[in-house]
Amino acid sequence: MTSRDIKVRSSGGGDFDCYLSIPAGSAKVPAVVLASAIHGVDGDIRALADEFAALGFIAAAPDLFWRSVPGPLARDDPRSKPRGQPRLEKIKAGEADMMDTLAEVRRLPQSNGRAMTMGFCYGGPYAILGPARLGYDAGMGCHSTQMKDYIGELTGVKKPVCLIWGDQDVMAPAEVLDAYRPVPARMKNFELHVFPGILHGYMMRSHKDVFDAKTRDFSMARARAILEGLRGTA
Repeated sequence: MTSRDIKVRSSGGGDFDCYLSIPAGSAKVPAVVLASAIHGVDGDIRALADEFAALGFIAAAPDLFWRSVPGPLARDDPRSKPRGQPRLEKIKAGEADMMDTLAEVRRLPQSNGRAMTMGFCYGGPYAILGPARLGYDAGMGCHSTQMKDYIGELTGVKKPVCLIWGDQDVMAPAEVLDAYRPVPARMKNFELHVFPGILHGYMMRSHKDVFDAKTRDFSMARARAILEGLRGTA
């Protein structure tokens, strides 16, 4: 496995940072593009990318905040909140970055042309937007936010989508969970998992007040299963 920071050329001009982790060997494999939470491509996200590469997948984590305050920020950094606002506009702007990152990944000699997006918190909407209209072959979201605004994007999506929350996630109130609960019955490609007692941010090891190893392991197992389904050529 090799990991490095690269620059991705933006289709709108300029370039942005991206952490790239590539598995050992020359086999052509699928990729996962990690859409980070508001704190950016920090140690947790880099560790996740390396973990996926160790499992045999390409992993990329673009800096979705390069237009405002770039790089990772601490959770309590006062710059974190404003750099993600106005939220819908920022997520819309990041769609181009997610597509540009996908194009960059597909140029790698190890790429089989297929990719899943995996979003966390702020990056969660790309779990739906990715397969809906950004060219991704699957999407997954963990403790995603702003998701009520994107449930309509699921209409017509045939690719795999998986969302995972805790029922104590302050960023996913009951009305959001209730909106998504009926979806699996009408969309066989959509899976929803809601775990009792789990808090917002459970995937991030450094967030010891909310981290939950069991739910993280489940999430990684589902991500790996979806990626295994993307092996082969596009």
